Amino acid sequence: MSMSATSNDRAKVVSKLPGWLRQNLKIRTAQLGIEIQTAVEQGIAAWCDLASATTSVDTGGADSFSTFLPPGQWEEFRGITENRRVSLIQGLAQSVQLWLDTNPSPDVQRSEVTRRVIVCNQKGGVGKTAITAGVGEALSEDPHRLFPVRVAKALTAIRDSEHQTGTVETDNDPLDVEKLPGHGLRVLLVDFDPQCHLTNQLGAASLAMHGDSLTNHMAGEAKGELRDLIVSVDEEHFGGRLHLLPACHDAFLLDVRLSAVRARESALERALLPLEADYDVIIIDCPPSLGLSMDAAAYYGRRREDEGPGQSGALIVVQAEDSSADAYDLLTNQIEDLRNDLALDIDYLGIVVNLYDSRRGYIATSSLQGWVDIKDPKVVGLINDLKEQKEAVRMKQPLLSYAPSSQQAVAMRALAREIS
Repeated sequence: MSMSATSNDRAKVVSKLPGWLRQNLKIRTAQLGIEIQTAVEQGIAAWCDLASATTSVDTGGADSFSTFLPPGQWEEFRGITENRRVSLIQGLAQSVQLWLDTNPSPDVQRSEVTRRVIVCNQKGGVGKTAITAGVGEALSEDPHRLFPVRVAKALTAIRDSEHQTGTVETDNDPLDVEKLPGHGLRVLLVDFDPQCHLTNQLGAASLAMHGDSLTNHMAGEAKGELRDLIVSVDEEHFGGRLHLLPACHDAFLLDVRLSAVRARESALERALLPLEADYDVIIIDCPPSLGLSMDAAAYYGRRREDEGPGQSGALIVVQAEDSSADAYDLLTNQIEDLRNDLALDIDYLGIVVNLYDSRRGYIATSSLQGWVDIKDPKVVGLINDLKEQKEAVRMKQPLLSYAPSSQQAVAMRALAREIS
């Protein structure tokens, strides 16, 4: 064990700690949002104040561990360990365990109202399905594990760069990544597209044409309980928190069937309302449609009376090219018409620029700047066009379990935090 002075009135202490205990300490401090050195300081102080040592901790395999403590605390701690006839390693392990015992993991924060995220654009091929899945996967990851998350440097640069250099910075410096706990939310992904892309990408089977489906429930012709159609996604990685309502090809006929339904704008809400108590977040993968199905999705994402601004709403997925801008105008016009006709509050959660590749030159970089310039809704995510997402689709696996440390996975977690 050694100690050296630092310039910030703390002393660097080098000791040893078992790997499992060090990992628990990292997770708990990340969950509570405090520094490791603060937790160790508090643990040592509490341990020293006890009348005697606590239960012995298995320190087998302990290896190097360093932290910073206030001047004098380590010397006091050494003296008390001698009096209690325990080793410094044992005393430190007991102190850390004491801090963990007295600072339990926080409960997962659950909204009183199920949040509803409508992932949409009127252009196909922009990657709405990938964003739907990625956000849902990120929100449902284990709150007792640490996952790499890209911090907001890239997004900050996107929003502020015009005030500094006039250009958009999108570098992927690995130093921008930090380890944070998962959200641990219960998430339902709804495949609302008759092409069944989300269903297929996650390795599920589309629903049979002559069986029950979301379309039947929206049309008032249900053949059973909608929850009976739901399947779990990769229970090992997501712990049973991530579910999928598969699509059926009968959704190609949804607009026709809705035309005969009373209060058709609320048809999706009527179908999904019985499921909301089971989930913290419901994410809708919308088709590229200007019809009644998109009206129903936008209505479902409206702000309810008991919700604050930005809890639910539309997440718009685009690419850095011109046709996405045309489709964006069509979508926002449709949402604005619905807002005005029915006097609704429909919030925009932001714009995600997906499948970005700066190597495509001026068209990509100038289009990205155009999205940044919109300001409201703001750009909340930039997802690069990399191979891991395509591989995950080919393997019919969720991206965040197939390639959990990939740049795209890291960016999906950042996006989930931006809109949560």
